[in-house]
Amino acid sequence: MPDALEFRRSSTVEEVRRTILDLHAEVRGDFGLLDHPFNTVARFDERLLVYARRPGWQTVIARTPAGEPVGFCFGTPLAPDTRWWSSVTTPVPDGYTTETGSRTLAFQEICVRKPWRGRGAARRLHDSLLAGRTEERVTLLVDPEAGGGKVRAVYQSWGYEQVASQQPFPDSPVFACMTRPLRLAER
Repeated sequence: MPDALEFRRSSTVEEVRRTILDLHAEVRGDFGLLDHPFNTVARFDERLLVYARRPGWQTVIARTPAGEPVGFCFGTPLAPDTRWWSSVTTPVPDGYTTETGSRTLAFQEICVRKPWRGRGAARRLHDSLLAGRTEERVTLLVDPEAGGGKVRAVYQSWGYEQVASQQPFPDSPVFACMTRPLRLAER
């Protein structure tokens, strides 16, 4: 049950790499995505290692009290020389893509195993990663077709708004680029 989960933060990829790769393979396999070259474990591992070398990279792994992995997420602050915004295919306001290293956290990945989906584990992983961060805003990319649009709708319910579209890799989907303030005002 989600309320019994433990959330552990790490900034050392080698401590968590195998767990992350195994969870990626299981979760992306559940959705039939591993056949697409962009989603293979090898390609994901390449991206993971690139992200993890950047200053400020952190991951959160959720586990049951017995130590069974439930899911993970990770993110990295966008550096002044980031290429994050270089693949934007739609206009954004002037200055929107200016980064300082402390302005924007890129929420790069989240995976939750099937038995814990729809039970709040993903939101708790997300919030655990954002807790204590000092950036002004957080951004993420989501395939707008994922889950028939349900995945994007989940992010919208968490306060994200689409600001652009982008395709960061020639073989990746055209993603919806969504952002929100790191701290949401009380509603």
